[in-house]
Amino acid sequence: MAERQCAVENLVTRVPFPAPAFWRGKRVLVTGHTGFKGSWAALWLELLGADVYGLALPPAEVAGGEPLWDAIGRPGSRGVLADIRDAAAVEAAFAQARPDVVLHMAAQALVHPSYDDPVTTFETNVMGLVNVFEAARRSPGLRAIVNVTSDKCYENTEQVWPYRETEPMGGSDPYSASKGCAELVTASYRRSFFKQSDRALLASGRAGNVIGGGDWSADRLVPDAIRAFASGTDVLIRNPLSTRPWQHVLEPIAGYLMLAQALTDHGEGAAQGWNFGPPDDDAWPVGRIVDALVQAWGPGAGWARDSAVHPHEAMLLRVDASKARVGLGWRPRLPITAGLTWTVDWYKAVAAGQSARDVTIDQIKAYESLAGAN
Repeated sequence: MAERQCAVENLVTRVPFPAPAFWRGKRVLVTGHTGFKGSWAALWLELLGADVYGLALPPAEVAGGEPLWDAIGRPGSRGVLADIRDAAAVEAAFAQARPDVVLHMAAQALVHPSYDDPVTTFETNVMGLVNVFEAARRSPGLRAIVNVTSDKCYENTEQVWPYRETEPMGGSDPYSASKGCAELVTASYRRSFFKQSDRALLASGRAGNVIGGGDWSADRLVPDAIRAFASGTDVLIRNPLSTRPWQHVLEPIAGYLMLAQALTDHGEGAAQGWNFGPPDDDAWPVGRIVDALVQAWGPGAGWARDSAVHPHEAMLLRVDASKARVGLGWRPRLPITAGLTWTVDWYKAVAAGQSARDVTIDQIKAYESLAGAN
């Protein structure tokens, strides 16, 4: 299903960059707050003065470092550590948080595990989402829901032009298909239950391949590379020619927060799907990304081609974020070259003994300074 085309006059026109003036005192429920993106989001919201609550699984043991949520002081630690597939636990989290804003980021977020366990992937990314929406329907005072999905929600035909929000949903691998399903569920709930002006408004945010410090997930390019470089071995690369829309983690989080602001302050014009992706020049092939990581790391870093047989992954994927630039005033502020440098600097600083919380806060403040300078 494709979303209807929205004329410019029906869109929100510019939203302030995330700032304490909006977020101070807001009760925000972040699902998936113990994960990589969720930890960055929860800490930024905490710095903005929001009253942050969480709903997520406890952070898993990771290879290479301490889970980011633990390392940065457990932002959003008030909340429920549970599975979003547990409807009663979701209800309990909403009852405790009584949120003004929900940022839904909890998911099974990796392609390869979706092949190994498609049932859990669909249960989490589809029925877990339904549980969140059902609890949201019964949550008094809720104003805005931002459902974070993925650029992989689109039916990928390997086209050379970027995908727009009006493109059909789809996906061949279970993960991508689950994200396409999540977008269909979001559109259905928006039209069926979150359409009155006195109810919460619902939007979705679709980001590209996100990088940044503190990601220790298995089977992701940057964490795999950092672990290999730290041990003095070459990182194995499956598809060096695969092209993806790479961006630092703070770029899409800024978009999600601005979208929540738009839902709260500007109403139904924001209740749509939105892409948050880099400019075309930052959609690099994997080989170029890993070359840049090798250069940034320095001696001891290298990569080699992985000759093993792996499940299918799309070779080409880019998203068009024109609507977010025109409708919200959001735009990328950190070129991928800088994003890669910030990422390697984060891992090196923490490995050298600096506080992960301090390093993360410094990068958030540096990113805020970029916005203030433009």
